[in-house]
Amino acid sequence: MLPLIFLASLLALPADTFGAPTDVVPVSGQAISLLRRNQYPRDVTEWGTFAKSQRDNLIAKYGGPVKQKRSTGYNSIIDQQYDSSYYGSLAIGTPAVSFDVKLDTGSSDFWLAGPSCGTSCGSVSIYNPSSSSTFQNLSTSFSIVYGSGSAEGYVAQDTVQMAGFSVSSQGFAVVDAVSQGLLASPVSGFLGLAWQSLASSGQMPLWQTLASNNVWDSALFAVRLTRYKNDSTAQDLEPGGVLNMGYTNSSLYTGSIDYIDITGTPSYWYIPLTSLTVQGNSISIDSGTTAAIDTGTTNIGGPASSVQAIYAQIPNSQPATGEWEGYYSFPCSTTVNVEVSFGGATWSISPVDFAFTQTNSTECIGAFFETSTGTGSPSWIFGDTFLKNVYSVFRYNPPSVGFANLSSVAVAENGAGGAVPSATIGTISAAVTNTSDAPRRHALSALSTLLFLAFSAVLFL
Repeated sequence: MLPLIFLASLLALPADTFGAPTDVVPVSGQAISLLRRNQYPRDVTEWGTFAKSQRDNLIAKYGGPVKQKRSTGYNSIIDQQYDSSYYGSLAIGTPAVSFDVKLDTGSSDFWLAGPSCGTSCGSVSIYNPSSSSTFQNLSTSFSIVYGSGSAEGYVAQDTVQMAGFSVSSQGFAVVDAVSQGLLASPVSGFLGLAWQSLASSGQMPLWQTLASNNVWDSALFAVRLTRYKNDSTAQDLEPGGVLNMGYTNSSLYTGSIDYIDITGTPSYWYIPLTSLTVQGNSISIDSGTTAAIDTGTTNIGGPASSVQAIYAQIPNSQPATGEWEGYYSFPCSTTVNVEVSFGGATWSISPVDFAFTQTNSTECIGAFFETSTGTGSPSWIFGDTFLKNVYSVFRYNPPSVGFANLSSVAVAENGAGGAVPSATIGTISAAVTNTSDAPRRHALSALSTLLFLAFSAVLFL
């Protein structure tokens, strides 16, 4: 009976008995300058196509329940396509090579265009696994669908650097094929900033690897996005703000940060939406309504009945048609004031941001549009239209989202222009090995060997 006792003892051992150690170097934090890329002016047809793509994207992104498919530092952000999206930079491999990636708090996968991507990836920079001595192919297929397209490839690991932090064996995906137009140069991929439960790859997101390994002074990251849409002299590329990692930059906000705990198990960054007023009039919000805070979405999507009620407060507004279905037009001469609350403080959305675009000399399209989401998903999605008006903080523990009023320093960055940050490799101030998946794999491998020995002993008794 000794082999059976031995087997029982093995099964009682914790999984991390067979795991690899974690190399952690506590530091403070870093920041990343964010960039934006302007393509203005667009004609009305192009804006309509973009609007339809955005609406379809939200339906695909939030259209169903959560599933498994989909020190301090800073990073400079670029604003792409005239306040339409924002991206930053990171470096990957040994030796390290820099890439620009779209920053998306509404998804969780990190992926880059690979050497087999071909013409569908256009002229973007390509990640070459054969050039990195630390690359490891995990031989697992990868597929993700966005409303604006899809990407397919395989899951791998490599050393990733961002904002002064280095993570060994970070999981990501090498993409072999993407839908036409999903990537626009110079962006080579996506960096998901939501939680691991959403990751199609099953890999822990880079931010979560850093936060869970205690390498940040504070287990959080924060975002400040700039506004150029009302600047007629804006260039194709403009400074887009900053991503702070491991700390909050007190020069960019005033007062305190109002934190709201996220709803349910961490997946999306969604929080309760408790009030919404337009032109001083309250819009009815159902009890238990949630809103996802999504840097990867340009505008704000919500239930049809609520969006209709919003535009009912704006004289001479009307539903748009064709590519604009789900959106509403209103007189550009009307100043629209919107305020929202997520259970704490009340936040204003600038009338400049409420006016998404102009279709003719007198008519504008509003930034709020109708969308539908699936059971278990947030009914509202608040994108950059809202986020440009606040300093936003995404906290690891307790899982929560915080907002604060912008300081005069932050406001002065809107339309200020200046040198556009480039994708560069900075000095590493902290390093960690990603073992989020390693303990399970190592434990299973070691346990399988020991089980084999135990059962072999039983057979020969």
